Amino acid sequence: MQHYRHYGTSCPPEPCPAPVEEEVYAEEEVYGEEAESLIQEEAEPMVKQTDGKTAVESKNGKRSERGGGGGEGGGEEEEGGGGGGTGTKYSMFTWFVVLALLGVWSSVAVVYFEVVDYDSVIARAKEFPMNLSDVLQGKLTAYDTDGDGDFDVEDAKVLLGLKAADRPPEERADSSPSSVHHEDGNDEAAVPPLVEDVFVPDDPRHDLHPEEDHTETIDTTGVLLEERPPEESPESGRYLTSSKFSQQSVGAENRSEPVEPQPQSDSPKEARGDLHTHTAPPSAKTKKPKLLNKFDKTIKVEIDAAEKLRKKGKLEEALRAFESLVEQNPQSPRARYGRAQVEDDLAEKLRSNDMLQKAINSYREAAELPDATSDLLRAALKRRAERQQFLGRIRGSLATLEKMVQIFPDDISLRNEMGVAHLLLGDNKGASRVFGEVLAVAPSNGFAKVHYGFILKSENKIAESIPYLKDGIESGEPGTDDGRFYFHLGDALQRVGDESAYRWYELGHKRGHFASVWQRSLYNVDGLKAQPWWTAKETGYTDLVRTLERNWKTIRDEALAMMDQKTGSFVPEEENLRERGEWGQYTLWQQGKKVGNACQGVPKTCSLLEKHSEATGCRRGQIKFSVMHPGTHVWPHTGPTNCRLRMHLGLVVPKHGCKIRCTDQTREWEEGRVLIFDDSFEHEVWQEAGSYRLIFIVDVWHPELTGPQRHGLSAI
Repeated sequence: MQHYRHYGTSCPPEPCPAPVEEEVYAEEEVYGEEAESLIQEEAEPMVKQTDGKTAVESKNGKRSERGGGGGEGGGEEEEGGGGGGTGTKYSMFTWFVVLALLGVWSSVAVVYFEVVDYDSVIARAKEFPMNLSDVLQGKLTAYDTDGDGDFDVEDAKVLLGLKAADRPPEERADSSPSSVHHEDGNDEAAVPPLVEDVFVPDDPRHDLHPEEDHTETIDTTGVLLEERPPEESPESGRYLTSSKFSQQSVGAENRSEPVEPQPQSDSPKEARGDLHTHTAPPSAKTKKPKLLNKFDKTIKVEIDAAEKLRKKGKLEEALRAFESLVEQNPQSPRARYGRAQVEDDLAEKLRSNDMLQKAINSYREAAELPDATSDLLRAALKRRAERQQFLGRIRGSLATLEKMVQIFPDDISLRNEMGVAHLLLGDNKGASRVFGEVLAVAPSNGFAKVHYGFILKSENKIAESIPYLKDGIESGEPGTDDGRFYFHLGDALQRVGDESAYRWYELGHKRGHFASVWQRSLYNVDGLKAQPWWTAKETGYTDLVRTLERNWKTIRDEALAMMDQKTGSFVPEEENLRERGEWGQYTLWQQGKKVGNACQGVPKTCSLLEKHSEATGCRRGQIKFSVMHPGTHVWPHTGPTNCRLRMHLGLVVPKHGCKIRCTDQTREWEEGRVLIFDDSFEHEVWQEAGSYRLIFIVDVWHPELTGPQRHGLSAI
């Protein structure tokens, strides 16, 4: 049975680039000085007097005649010219800006036909606050007066006063990409949301090793959990990871496409992998919680002083301040809540489970005081449940959530969190009950739908699960954009013969959950070579392959001796991967450890493998015998991780009818020969022979994983 597992650590988001606003202003100042001097030095007109007219020679070689002007206004006014002044002035700088403004061809054409007076344009344009370096790069949004997104002749006419602007300058300023306009009228630079550092507890079972910084934590049971795949590196892009197989798998273009969910605005809690808590998009304005009761308001100055220390990161001083407040005012919920927050922060700083347990206790004490405000009660219990779950104390977290539901019965998000807690305990029945209750009162709740569909899928109610999974993902609600849900929706669609499954896989790939449409493992290490089929030479494990192939008969004989002579099988496969037929397995190593006394029955086989730690030490794989009987079909599926490769040694292989497909390539086993493939890519098996097929499966570490990485990765 598929269980839902989710832990409290995750990879930190990529740091955003540092702001460069100061550099831009400095550059503007320097360019401004240079531009001014250039204009002063090069602005000498090239003028020839001809019959009372001033002949101005333009930079393209054409000469135009204009009135001599002056106060007498002499001469006829020409198109694009002015009647006053001493005539138009051109310079190398002016021509250079003209080229930047309109591009070479349009500049030549417009200047040649004298559509507008560009000296006047440049003079008017100086009134706009624009970094000259941006002008030279063609970023001309400040000169766009008619709102069409670029600078052209129409904009020049507006600048010259020959045409009215289509929109006021205020709108042009608001449209600048460097600012975000808010309803309250304040423009603020776009700032990425703050994400808190992840606390890693002392318990080695929950340690996040440095080698796993690019992935989320793994469930040690090996059940598929979300581990967001990082973007493909240039190195991995050389191999088959997306486009080629993706296009081949999708097939006809007229299939119905899934509705892409809207991007979610994840809160810091969700971004760092804590329990999904939100089931509705956040409101435009968040109401500030009221944490102070009447008594707390009398000591607000002292509370604010202690809180200021906490926010400044002076945690030891803040803890002493809050402890003093609690000692002097034991009836103050806010003082106890502040102490709990400081202890929580210190636990992360010191990576201490003991300190975190103190925080959990302090949150409870704050919530139990009789005069705690509703907002403080909610905040304290909610954080307590999250930290209990982080420590792996799921039952305690569930009890806290149940108490919250009693206090706040109308809060759907709390019920959803309670459902997730049941899933974390492996209590699918309890989770189904909770999410069913949510859907009874909120039928469109996407979070409840997608989790309810997940449960139905785990119960092998394939067709029933599809609409819930689909509607939940399409809702776009926080907590629904999860690789597990795309994985199981696609798998369910495949099992009912719906080819739109690959559309959902493609969407999951676009959303960053899968390395490609074919490679859909959820626990990946970035940058590893990705291809479906491998040769022994490519893996570097030629010694192991040679050992297996030279001793295949010995391995075969021991396997046959262990098979049930009556049924001709081993323990039945229990991963719900079969559409039909019989498939048995006999496991020797699991997650890098021997399985009980399994090797006693096949001592020679185990002895051959002992010296190959790439196999026996592979904590994300297995070593096992696999027997498959006629009429068996294994659904298309993928393994959980890209950190391993899988070897198949043929032991008893019928002449015809047994084949395995990995991506779009199908191969057959041979007795005494090893096939090697990456089972993180989609693969499928058919056994249509007249007798059983027996193979020996050996998982090995991906050859590009370093020693420290292999040691640090959690088991699957």
